[in-house]
Amino acid sequence: MNKQKIFSRADKEIYLADGNLVKVFGANYSKANILNEALNHARVEETDLNVPKLHAVQVVDGKWAIVLDYIEGKTLQQLMDERPEKEEEYLNLFVDLQRTVFSKTVPMLNKLKDKLQGRISATNPVLEATTRYDLHTRLDSMPKHTHLCHGDFNPTNIIITKDGTPYIIDWAHATQGNSSADVAQSYLLFYLAGKKELADKYLKLYCKKSDTAIQYVQRWIPIVAASRLSKAKAEEADLLHSWIDVVEYE
Repeated sequence: MNKQKIFSRADKEIYLADGNLVKVFGANYSKANILNEALNHARVEETDLNVPKLHAVQVVDGKWAIVLDYIEGKTLQQLMDERPEKEEEYLNLFVDLQRTVFSKTVPMLNKLKDKLQGRISATNPVLEATTRYDLHTRLDSMPKHTHLCHGDFNPTNIIITKDGTPYIIDWAHATQGNSSADVAQSYLLFYLAGKKELADKYLKLYCKKSDTAIQYVQRWIPIVAASRLSKAKAEEADLLHSWIDVVEYE
């Protein structure tokens, strides 16, 4: 089998083999989490969204791996970096794709609220009990929805093929829940990437197109920031802490 490495880090390797994309996981990934990622992908594949097809879950050199279609093209992030003058066009595409995702329902996926509750609990002892209680209470009070949520929707997870077809990849964190929580997540991802101005443009554009109050999405930000803090990189922690104070936004 001819292998061409595409991406590598300590806990994951992605390579091209026989025309397919093979994602090989490190030993720190549990078998259950890997199988859950594959199951999430298979369930999303049953919608009419453009996603790579899942071909196999297998063991490669003693490590668990997922085999998917290889989608040739550039990520939306690459295009935004290469053509900054087209930022508005690309941002519109990004928002439209996200709204298309939200229009789908996948009833067998895990519930986003359950995942967020668990991650808030996992911040002990980083967050004190009072803060965790406030976050749990806020989350409990938010409306329950069943929209398909990606969980890591950012321009690096959208591939545009040569003919302009957008594919959405990496459904490891897919859940069903309130779409505004996923918007808050995308906003934070822009912000954590050092793109504060783009984050603000994104939030305003999404809220305008979806007729959603910005303040409503902002109510999700402390919850989502806390959930990310449970597995945050050291360089993200201070910024996430600044979002977690449970206050009402102006």
